[in-house]
Amino acid sequence: MSASALLQLAVFMALLLALAWPLARWIDAVMAGRFALGRRLEGPLFKLAGVRPDEETGWLRYTLGLLVFNGLGVLAVYALQRWQAVLPLNPQGMAAVAPDSAFNTAISFVTNTNWQGYGGESTMSYLTQMLALTVQNFLSAATGLVVVIALVRGFSRHSAQSIGNVWADLTRATLWVLLPLSLVLAVVFAGQGVIQNLSPYTEVQTLEPVHYDAPKLDAAGQPVLNAQGAPVTEPATQTAQTLAMGPVASQLAIKLLGTNGGGFFNANSAHPFENPSAASNLLQMLAIFLIPAALCLVFGRMVGDERQGWTILATMSLLFLIAVVAATTFEQQGNPLLASLGVDQAASALQPGGNMEGKETRFGIAASALFAVITTAASCGAVIAMHDSFTPLGGMVPMVLMQMGEVVFGGVGSGLYGMLVFAIMAVFIAGLMIGRTPEYLGKKIEAHEMKLVSIAILITPLLVLLGTAVAVMSEAGRAGLANPGAHGFSEVLYALSSAANNNGSAFAGLSANTPFYNTLLAVAMWLGRFGVIVPVLAMAGALAAKKRATATDGTLPTHGPLFVVLLGGVVLLVGLLNYVPALALGPVVEHLMLWPR
Repeated sequence: MSASALLQLAVFMALLLALAWPLARWIDAVMAGRFALGRRLEGPLFKLAGVRPDEETGWLRYTLGLLVFNGLGVLAVYALQRWQAVLPLNPQGMAAVAPDSAFNTAISFVTNTNWQGYGGESTMSYLTQMLALTVQNFLSAATGLVVVIALVRGFSRHSAQSIGNVWADLTRATLWVLLPLSLVLAVVFAGQGVIQNLSPYTEVQTLEPVHYDAPKLDAAGQPVLNAQGAPVTEPATQTAQTLAMGPVASQLAIKLLGTNGGGFFNANSAHPFENPSAASNLLQMLAIFLIPAALCLVFGRMVGDERQGWTILATMSLLFLIAVVAATTFEQQGNPLLASLGVDQAASALQPGGNMEGKETRFGIAASALFAVITTAASCGAVIAMHDSFTPLGGMVPMVLMQMGEVVFGGVGSGLYGMLVFAIMAVFIAGLMIGRTPEYLGKKIEAHEMKLVSIAILITPLLVLLGTAVAVMSEAGRAGLANPGAHGFSEVLYALSSAANNNGSAFAGLSANTPFYNTLLAVAMWLGRFGVIVPVLAMAGALAAKKRATATDGTLPTHGPLFVVLLGGVVLLVGLLNYVPALALGPVVEHLMLWPR
């Protein structure tokens, strides 16, 4: 890893910690109802909706409220896509989205996954982008935030039967946390050059004709393959270019702050209208990690021991730094099969300049690798580089980050509640080792909690591995592969890992906008989201009802370097062991193929 890459990483982490600390104080005050002006302003809204914000409920009613709320969101997003052809704010005359694609997209944006099997600027009207997708960027992030707040209340309360009011929590998370941050960031992005308008698309003449080979498409719009399975191309010439317009800055801000990742453009954050400068690129990376990092410190404040929050943050940071160093090193080393000729054997193992294939040329390998690790560590599908073009082990790093359960910072709320699930597992394992009843933050961890922990940890590996098996064993699943062999398997494994863990990024070599993949991935996204949220909220209710145990000399300290190592080890061992055989069939085999002798 180069010195400039290390300096970039150090600057990023310093800025992140400097911004996360004051934001944590704000989130803590808002979610505890200590923001007096906010309480006065939200009062009429609650009265109109018939909500009593101080009337709290148990975990079951809290969960049902969230499920109904998100279920209605799916119906709204689906309907807007299907009717967009007859709705206003559609200057390009976008047709109605196909039923399977609309279903997949509705599930995707409601679950904070933002998987996109379509090109945004060629599929969605301005109204759909704003009223369906952007709105759900706020609401899905708010859902994750309130779930982790409810879980932390479970730790901080004792002998209680309630974990909060879901409607008050959702309102406060949206109005006083996500919306103000998004407004400020959208204005900053617009100042950097991100477009924000409702103008029709603009056609401009290129300075010179562009000649290229375009993939030949069949009547269904799918690539035509030859007898060897490779795409068939045909010569094409282009003398004009259509520049897509639209309300990009407003969607971009919450896409990043909410760890959503769904881009206005098909090229996502690699598009110059969406990410025009090095400064905007740095801001985007900081925005992705900002709320997840702050929530770790909120956790410490809410449980009355800020060391607990710093310990969780330190564990996440350690795993993140390891991933960044690994991915950047693999990409800067490059592909040995593309080594220059006429140099000594040691140097010939390196690709001159590193692996620039698929990278964002404006920012280089180091920034592209850092962005890839951030977006997959944080459950955000935004991309500035083609993950499909990474080296086998370089591409495995983002895949592994997702497969660990998106707990290395993770999504808004989901990263912290996922890491707390692993923390409970860690104290349980430690308790078995020393023969004591495990405790975490004064709450005894018993059989009921461990059953819920097991469900929360195992649901996503089951979805990923079973979904991958179904895809590679079926003709419809194999039809979407653009590459044969190990890399094709990696494409499918990455897609299911992304969907079930609610990330949304893709290797981009898989033709996934088909009825088969739209349905399979939608099921994985929904169960991957709420199959974890339900046991987490059940755990919150169980923990809130428990009495607080008094700490003794034999109580395992859950702060400090020892617990950081223990927790990080549990995440790696428990989170990754399920995937070792699948990784061996994909990126590991592909890496070994680079070294034929």
